[in-house]
Amino acid sequence: MRSARRKPWLAAAAVGGLAALYGWWRWSLAMMADEDQDQAASETRDKAPLEKLLAGLAAIAVAVALWFGWQAYSFEKENAAVARAITGGDPANAETYLLRYGCAGCHTIPGIPGADGQVGPVLSGLQKRVYVGGVLRNSTDNLIAWIVEPQRYSPNSAMPITGISPAEARDVAAYLYGH
Repeated sequence: MRSARRKPWLAAAAVGGLAALYGWWRWSLAMMADEDQDQAASETRDKAPLEKLLAGLAAIAVAVALWFGWQAYSFEKENAAVARAITGGDPANAETYLLRYGCAGCHTIPGIPGADGQVGPVLSGLQKRVYVGGVLRNSTDNLIAWIVEPQRYSPNSAMPITGISPAEARDVAAYLYGH
């Protein structure tokens, strides 16, 4: 589903490129026509097509930027809704738990201020991973179990038991699956 969402930007870029090419072509035609007229009249006409081209390109750039912004916003909201549905957790509570239990000290976590740890893996794109902690199949229940008690599943893991409850881990799982 994510790759399908990326394809419309190609259409927007193609339309923008074609519009710029058309503007350049029209400007070139105007420049050739102006060569036959006197210098004073020519200067005025030379600037007009270029100004229109630049204004058109600016408008296209703004439209494309707005479109990309909306797509990113929609994608983020959709991911959060899916994460809530599959985990039953509330990602809005996760930042507090990620900071309280020290997750941010070992992991880099997108969207969490100060979460730039280098000990554990980066916790982005977790929903696409096959395994949790390198030992458990990636599922909601396994992720929650790993967060609560990683040593149970991998005794040599550097991830400590933090004291986070299963309910709090569910909220953290919702956050991680949504980012």
